[in-house]
Amino acid sequence: MTKFGTTALIGLSALAVSALASTAVSAATLAEIQESGTIRIAVANEIPYGYVDPTGAALGAGPDVAKALMEQLGVENIEWVTTNFSSLIPGLRADRFDMVAAEMAILPDRCGQVLFSEPNSSYGEGLLVAEGNPKDIHAYSDFADNPDYKVAIMAGADQLEMMQKLGVSEANLVTIASNADAISTVSTGRADAYAATSLTASGLAEQGDGVEVAAEFTDPVIDGEEVRSWGGFTFASGNEELRDAVNEALAEFKQTDEWSEVLSGYGFTQSDIDGSSNRTTEELCAD
Repeated sequence: MTKFGTTALIGLSALAVSALASTAVSAATLAEIQESGTIRIAVANEIPYGYVDPTGAALGAGPDVAKALMEQLGVENIEWVTTNFSSLIPGLRADRFDMVAAEMAILPDRCGQVLFSEPNSSYGEGLLVAEGNPKDIHAYSDFADNPDYKVAIMAGADQLEMMQKLGVSEANLVTIASNADAISTVSTGRADAYAATSLTASGLAEQGDGVEVAAEFTDPVIDGEEVRSWGGFTFASGNEELRDAVNEALAEFKQTDEWSEVLSGYGFTQSDIDGSSNRTTEELCAD
């Protein structure tokens, strides 16, 4: 059973403010984390990848797998930090947390700023549109072909680069701070659609009125290849020891039924689960 029905986005902005108000400290080494028994892990408020619900419980594919990995590494306590997606990499680089569990897509430009684990997941693209899809939108390329159509994207998300490569004009783009803003942005007509991963679009459609997932969606083709993303855990540059320990634990955990049950429980298809092992981080960073 999927877990999209949650109302986890309520009140998360207040949690994010309080979490980021703390004074930045240096990212802890693996030895320091194991000695203290505590690691700071950040998530964006993005269902089903990683989020904190109103009770303070961290949920999502990233957090659930991270909990299992930390148990393997002997780390008993996780301090969860919530922030906007666009603040995840800056937060790592400013040492506000030790690790990110947001299933962030592994991309070359990001690899130049932070360290990534091997992929934990894979996922395709989607569109959230107004109920009834009045403008008959079914692909990202529709926004390049129709200069009057506007598409919302989340600040810091890789859909921006996709739109640019497809030739979508900057004038057609509406930037929002988080997924929490997507439903109102589309339902009120500020944008004709919201571009996100298929899982995010489906989750938002289940939460809000006046919106739905674009049916018969066509995945974008960029540089001759159909777009698919691979998500991993993220660490500050120089923290290779922690990254390597997580990689070792992740490789073991991915051989268990529990790992695939975590992902399928959040709506990942068998194709998504199998596809997570089709690419390595080295390959993805070099693309």
